[in-house]
Formats: sequence, C-alpha cells, structure tokens
Amino acid sequence: MKQIILAGNPNVGKSVVFNRLTGVRVISSNYPGTTVEFSKGHIHIHGEHIDILDVPGTYSLDPSSPAEEVATKILHEKSREEGNILVIVADSTNLERNLLLTLQLLNLKMRTVLCLNFWDETAHHGIKINVEKLEEHLGVPVIKTTAVSGEGIKELVDKIPEARVSTFQYNENDKWNQIGEVISLVQQVTHKHHTLRDRLQELTIHPVTGLPIALIILFISFEIVRFIGEGINVYVITPIFEILWKPVLVKLSELIVNIPILFHILIGDLVNGEIDFGLSFGLLSTGLYVPLAAVMPYVLAFYIVLSFMEDTGYLPRLAILLDWFMHKVGLHGMSVIPMLLGFGCNVPGILASRILETKRERFIAMTLTAITVPCMAQIAMIFGLIGKFGAKGVLPVFIILFIIWLVLGIIMNRYVKGESPEIFLEIPPYRFPHFPTLFKKIQMRIHGFFKEAIPFVLLGVFLVNILYSLGIIGFLSKLFEPVIGFLFGLPPESVGAMVIGFLRKDVAVGMLAPLGMSLKQSIIASVILTIYFPCVATFIMLLKELGIAGMIKAVGIMIFTTTIVGVTLNLIL
Repeated sequence: MKQIILAGNPNVGKSVVFNRLTGVRVISSNYPGTTVEFSKGHIHIHGEHIDILDVPGTYSLDPSSPAEEVATKILHEKSREEGNILVIVADSTNLERNLLLTLQLLNLKMRTVLCLNFWDETAHHGIKINVEKLEEHLGVPVIKTTAVSGEGIKELVDKIPEARVSTFQYNENDKWNQIGEVISLVQQVTHKHHTLRDRLQELTIHPVTGLPIALIILFISFEIVRFIGEGINVYVITPIFEILWKPVLVKLSELIVNIPILFHILIGDLVNGEIDFGLSFGLLSTGLYVPLAAVMPYVLAFYIVLSFMEDTGYLPRLAILLDWFMHKVGLHGMSVIPMLLGFGCNVPGILASRILETKRERFIAMTLTAITVPCMAQIAMIFGLIGKFGAKGVLPVFIILFIIWLVLGIIMNRYVKGESPEIFLEIPPYRFPHFPTLFKKIQMRIHGFFKEAIPFVLLGVFLVNILYSLGIIGFLSKLFEPVIGFLFGLPPESVGAMVIGFLRKDVAVGMLAPLGMSLKQSIIASVILTIYFPCVATFIMLLKELGIAGMIKAVGIMIFTTTIVGVTLNLIL
C-alpha cells in the first residue's frame, strides 16, 4: 500500500484515532496556497513503513468552507493514486449524519475500511448497530473502536490490509432515501434515561443557564492562565535569562562596545549601567525576552485551557451561546476563539482568526483583536497603574474598551464589504479529553507559535532599532508631543511611553506609573495604549495575514479610533 488516508466528519475522534496509529511521529503543515493545516505521520504494518495523512474534517464532498475545500481536493487527489487505502472514521452515536460523507467517500472507489468510533457510547444512547449487516451492505470491513481508551485500534490496524473497494452504488439524487434504508437495516434505537452528562449539556447550551455558566468558566480560565503564565515567567524563564543568558550578553557587549550601531541593535540601551530585558530593546535582549518570557508562558497557558475546552466539547457550546451577540459585529460565534486567545497574547489571537471562513470576517476579527483586546501582560500592568484608584479606576478602562469593541464592530459590519456566513456548528457530547492527544495538540500549537511569531518579532525589533539609530523615532516623539498633550490631556513625558508601546505595550504602561498622573489621565492613557498601534509582534502578524493593503486599512482604523476616543475621553471625563 502507498498511503493511508484518514477522513471523516469534524468531532468524530479522528485526531485521537490518528494519534493512536502514529504515536509521536507527526508533522503538521499547511496545504499549498492556503492556511489550512493537515497532519502527516507513519505506521508500521507487517514490517512495512506506511505514511498516514489526516485530512481536515468535512461534512461532505460538497465543500462550504476553506477547510472542506482542502479536504475535498486531497481526497479526490488521493483517490486517483494507485495503492492508497482510505480509513473512514465515523461517530457510531450519529451514524445517520455520518453516512452522507461515508457513502460519498465509498463512491471514490478506493480500498476502504470503516471505523465506528465512540462505540462505548452507543450503549449509553440506547443505540444498537448490527456491524455484520453494515459490513455486508457497504462491502467494506467495519471496525468498532473507542479511540480514547485504545479499544479496537489493534483490530483496525489488522484490518487495514483487508481494505476493499465498496460494491455499494451510491445515487446522489436519492442519497437521503438510501441513507434511511441503511439505517433501518442496521440500527435500532431504544429508550434511554437522561444522564448527568445529558443534563449538564442542556444547562450549558440554554441561554438562561448557559451564559452565567460561561462567565464562571471564562473567569476560572483567565485565572488559570494568569497563574500558569506568571508562574512560568517568574520562576522559570526570567531566571534562565538573568542567570544564564545575561552573562553571555555582558561578555558580548564588552566585545562590541566600540561599535555603537551594532551594540545598539544587538544589546540595546543600558539601564542604570546594566542590560534590562524589559527596557533595553536590543535584538538579543528584549527581542528574545518578549516572545520567550513575556508572551510564550501566557500563550502556553492559554493553549492548555483552550485545548481542554475544545476537547471536552465546551468550546462549540460557547460559540453557539455567543453567536447572536457576535453577529452584531459581523462575526459568528466561532470568532470568540481568536478573541479569547488575544487576551493571552494578540499574536496567537491573530493567527487563530484563520479559522473564520471569509476575508471579511478575518479582517474584522483581526482588527478588533489588535485594537480592543489587551494581552494578559498588558492587563497586569493596567491593574498596576490604576489599581490604586480601586474599581473606579479599573472598571472604566474595560467598560470603555468593550464599548469601543461593540461600536467599532457595528461600524465595520456596516461598511466592510464581503460576506459573513451563518454558523453551522455541530455540538459534540461532553467527553473527557484524551490527554496524550491534548498534549500533542498543545505541542503543535506552540511549535506553530515559535515558527510563525518569533522570527517576525525579532525582525520587528531589528527594524525599530534601526529607526532609533537613525533618529526617526526621536523625531516622531517630538512631532506628536503637542497632540498627546493638547488632544488627549496627557503629560508630555507620556510620549516616550507611547513610542515604546509599539514594542511592548505592557512596559509602556509601566513607564507611565512614575508620572504621577490623575485618575482621568490614567484611564485615558490605559485606553489609548490599548487601542493605538499594536505591539510590533502583532503589527508584523497583521501584515503577514492581511497583506499590505489590509494592514494599511487596519492601521487607518486604529489611528482614527484612537484620535476620536482620546479626544472624547478628554472632554467627558
């Protein structure tokens, strides 16, 4: 055999089956010309090394999203190659829905094995499936599996060499009658009593009970992210930088001290005669510290929480709950994912916007994230700056940011051209995560963060340092000093913080603390620092994801919004 192709609907446990088959030997990559990812691995069957391709989940071979288009292209391509074997993973608790894709795939006339996953749950749902009749009717081997526990995986591997081309004749014009005939022939459904899980599923999807539960879960999630992120930063990454990396930089700085430009680019400015990883802004000091210490711990923590919510089945419920509200800003419920990620760090928030189907949705989501969603490090610094004023200082900042998010979203929904399709989202039952799969997913996401974000952060820091060396940023500081003071009512000294905010918004907020600003000035400064130019890492990712034209449009919206909001707050507060 040449390759094993793994296909199925979303949320059928396909990734768990894939991981059971491949172990840790997995490569994730984008399909050429798209941002849609698929995974590759390999397995040994009877001593033969065989590649396994995990195709993106799709509901049918009539695609309605970029991911489904990629899945359909891959499946048609692989069906034309000799020797490939198709393994269809289906949810045995939703056989009727899964049969649409299954019968379409059988019509590709590849050697096929059908895997009925979640077999342990059929009994809980009162479902009985006659596997022998189904196998006879479809003409391909049918295997029962419970991938989370590993049950049936060995039988699946043993049956793969016995894969056959289906003899079933599939009529596209009469597909639902055919599906009904198959179901009536092989499946029986008996009465079942509601379990605790069933009641929990109903409570978390109903608007009356679901929204309060969602608020509690989100609050707990943010606390977990903050706890893990701060812990990794303070007790692991920062000591590594201070104890191991700093002496290396000190030695390097002694070697290049007589080359000012190189010193400034690589090391940055000395603070009180020492290298400060937060303030020096050198390529090898702040340039490495920002993504590895200030961003990565929170990103890792957020991916842990997000992956857990995803694998338990809660995330689709959250998307459905918030769908009606997200429509106000031209998005659907799944856009809550990049927004949530943005609170950990805007960079993965921008990257996660790829899950949205249209350019219009991606532009709105990325722009709103970059303008109105403060990262976790910045939130901590905002609390440090205005926490002394209590709730009357902290609450207005986040209420104002929410109002900006809503108003700006409504305006973009009205004037940004394009389509925002309705959400069609399957709600899977609650399941306990398969931890090896969950950890592998986190590992792949972190790898993607390192691969796609860190090089661009370093590039951004390098470019900004060049601008500093040429005196351009100093010129901009003097140029905008009257604007900051007159229009926004902020002290002239805050201009430096605004400039630094382009590199590190959390550090910029910290630079405002010694200025002794009033409550009004502190609120305005915190809001302005959040909504104006994103940090360089986010800026670079916007350029990468939206292109030059899209990035310029987003930046124009940022400048306009910042001016209007700054002047308005200065007048009304």
